[in-house]
Amino acid sequence: MNFLNGITLLLIYQLAGEISVLLLRIPVPGPVLGMIMLFITLVWRGRSSTSLDSASTALLSHLSLLFVPAGVGMMVHFDRIINEWLPISIALILSTVITMAATAAIMLASRRLLAKKVEKDD
Repeated sequence: MNFLNGITLLLIYQLAGEISVLLLRIPVPGPVLGMIMLFITLVWRGRSSTSLDSASTALLSHLSLLFVPAGVGMMVHFDRIINEWLPISIALILSTVITMAATAAIMLASRRLLAKKVEKDD
């Protein structure tokens, strides 16, 4: 029963995200907004429920199955991928570089903030 309650909670947050995106016309996928709402709720509560823990553990244990539709999509559209390999490659490389740069910048900023906080505490 814990698993069912956890899945229901995850789907409720996804639905809330989808509805928010439709009503507010935000250019973000609904499940992403729902995940942000769930994250904010978990930070606010300070802990996760056992039902949410069991549902997320079960989903993560079968995560590889979620990649099957992506693989099938690649095989179905393989000729299109071959025809548009250059824009796809550029997009992949640029997004990887931008993500790595943003991660490094956030890490350095966090490090500086934490160092200042430690200095104030001493």
